[in-house]
Amino acid sequence: MKISFNINGMPQSVEVDGNTPLLWVIRDVLDLKGTKFGCGKAACGACTIHVDGEAVRSCSFAAKFAEGRDITTIEGLSAGDELHPVQQAWIEEVVPQCGYCQPGFMMATAALLEKVPNPTDQDIDDNIVNICRCATYYRMRKAIHRAAEIKNANS
Repeated sequence: MKISFNINGMPQSVEVDGNTPLLWVIRDVLDLKGTKFGCGKAACGACTIHVDGEAVRSCSFAAKFAEGRDITTIEGLSAGDELHPVQQAWIEEVVPQCGYCQPGFMMATAALLEKVPNPTDQDIDDNIVNICRCATYYRMRKAIHRAAEIKNANS
């Protein structure tokens, strides 16, 4: 099946089985390795991307549903050399330990900040439900608040 969509601002067409998880199209067909495989069941969030601005777990999102949509991966989060506020905050707060799950957390956070520009701790708890085996949640919470500050200062 031919599927056409925009990914990170660029038009793309792929020929794949429409039921293939979008994660594998991104990683194996398009060779964008920033989106990670974690559980394969949409539970951990390591594979989080944006589909039309919404955070989506790509391991359980069939490629056929990407037709005509705007897809953003961690590689497309920044604007050229200018880091996205979430990426900048992650660096400032030294969030990653092993770092494997962090692209998914950053993508979930970027989607949250579009909806809730000044999230409370409860907003974060309710919306950022990804899993980190290294338990860097405290640093991530600080980074999410910092990203909101950066984003709001740039608006």
